[in-house]
Amino acid sequence: MNNKRILGIIFLVLILVSALSFVSAEDNSYTIDHSFVDLTIGSNGLLHVKETLQYSFEGEFSGVYRDITIREGQNISNIQVSANGAFPVLKQEHQDGNEHLVIYLYSDSAHTKKIKDCDVDITLTYDFSNTVTLYNDIGLLQYNLWGKKWNDDVGGVDLKIHAPGDKNNSIYFTPDRLIKSDNVDGNLITATTDSISKDQVCGFVLLMPLDDFNNSIYAKHINESGKDKVLQSINDSQGKDNFWSNILLILGVIPFLSPIAAIFVYLRHGREPKVDYDGIYERELPTDDSPAVVNAIVDNKSDIGTPNMKGFEATILSLIDRKVFNLYSRENAETETHDLFIKFNVDLKEQLSDSEEIVFDILHNFADDENVLNLSTLNDQLSNEFNASWFTQQVETWQSYVLFEIDEKGVEPYFNNAGSSLMQGIGGIGFIIGIIIAGIGFFFGLDYGIFTLAAGIFLIIFSAILFAIPQDVFGHWTEKGRVFYLKWLNFKKFLEDNSLIKEHPPESIVIWKKYLIYGAALGVAENVYEAMKLQMPYDYDYDDGLFLYHSYGGYYMMSGMYNIGDNMGNSSSSDDSFDFGGFDDFGGGGFDGGGGGAF
Repeated sequence: MNNKRILGIIFLVLILVSALSFVSAEDNSYTIDHSFVDLTIGSNGLLHVKETLQYSFEGEFSGVYRDITIREGQNISNIQVSANGAFPVLKQEHQDGNEHLVIYLYSDSAHTKKIKDCDVDITLTYDFSNTVTLYNDIGLLQYNLWGKKWNDDVGGVDLKIHAPGDKNNSIYFTPDRLIKSDNVDGNLITATTDSISKDQVCGFVLLMPLDDFNNSIYAKHINESGKDKVLQSINDSQGKDNFWSNILLILGVIPFLSPIAAIFVYLRHGREPKVDYDGIYERELPTDDSPAVVNAIVDNKSDIGTPNMKGFEATILSLIDRKVFNLYSRENAETETHDLFIKFNVDLKEQLSDSEEIVFDILHNFADDENVLNLSTLNDQLSNEFNASWFTQQVETWQSYVLFEIDEKGVEPYFNNAGSSLMQGIGGIGFIIGIIIAGIGFFFGLDYGIFTLAAGIFLIIFSAILFAIPQDVFGHWTEKGRVFYLKWLNFKKFLEDNSLIKEHPPESIVIWKKYLIYGAALGVAENVYEAMKLQMPYDYDYDDGLFLYHSYGGYYMMSGMYNIGDNMGNSSSSDDSFDFGGFDDFGGGGFDGGGGGAF
């Protein structure tokens, strides 16, 4: 798979993800701007909860729902609801271990109109038994302010706790990085959190003296000492949280090592050697190399040394110029157009180089018994999957023979590809690591791993860019290769500039033909042809096969056939367990935060 395809797949995936996100977006939306939680712990162990949720609705809604998890032995009672900004109607049902509260909201007291485009504060109050756990040495309340069953984020939570006593109360939050501020003042404990994402758990453990409880019929009793166990679990959980925070930080830094590596590789392998050449342009062919070799070294920056279809087409032009291929056109009575034909001069095949012989054989394979090929119908023959696959394979074989001809010259290499190969490897590994890092950041939630997620996405994009960077950025030319490249590049500039050709016109038609052949190899044949029409004598025979091939769009025809061949060849469980951010379940008490949403 080539680099363009890899980039194409990446961009296609990004477009599809964006399109799916756009399609899935609903007209109605809502946010939970803030939550206020007020907890009163009675000396009898009963927990009284008052929670206010600030909703902001855009569009029309029927109401909201709240799921309160009821664990074994627990009981909820005295549920009441009120609202500011709407008229609520509560429907209560027990299902799957949850107290499912459906709160219908109306904009009128007669309960006939749904709410629309408004802010509503909804307050729930209820009593909870067996949420406080009493050990032989400590009282404990484990409570999640926000759980994983919520459908949306919350802008922040304000917490108030009224403890039964005013001495020796201690509170521990997890994850503590979400807590903006907290304070213990006698029996009043307060705290404020940052925004919490829907898949993030945030809660606390409150330790209270056992003496603050009397006649504790609404608490859960465990006949064992629990203080040391609880404190050890808290320390372990906070240590685990800090450990993963450090891991995410390290993972978030790793992607930024890739640009540093790119700079290092460039400084080590990418800087070009100084050469004794300062030409502005070249009028004559700088070397006697074949057009395929020139194309492979100068024109194909994505894979220096491998010729592309421009080199293939330039080879065809060279064979036409040497009369190995004889071109002529003939009117097609059925289509009322002129078809382009190649007559193969088989006797001259022995004079060809290995790579030229392959080009000869590729086209000759589609010729008739009289050694004639109708180029205008070659596309139809390549619509056959077998022919298409064979054509593509033969072109790749031709490329390998051109590479062999470059190596066979017995001169020092033109280009050192070590840096480019190294960066390709870094890009491939970085792309995989970027996906892993982004996945880890996403797994921990946007609030927990947003830095890691962003760093992973950055690495994916940067690695993809590395695949598109030309090889000569991180690789470098040898001194001989640098001179070779600069001379042929200046020759290309000369061919591209009609004013230069007008100032220094070729002295013969033979040179014009060379310009056209090597212009094809360098991708500027059209410029040469246009200059030729302006500069050539009017009495020249434009039916010459070389110019006939160009005028019939032979370049585009051959590239189109390769694309056809290339394309044809390639065608062939949810967790309902109690989760408190890493703290253990201390004896089955506590509250896991439940969940909720709007409809």
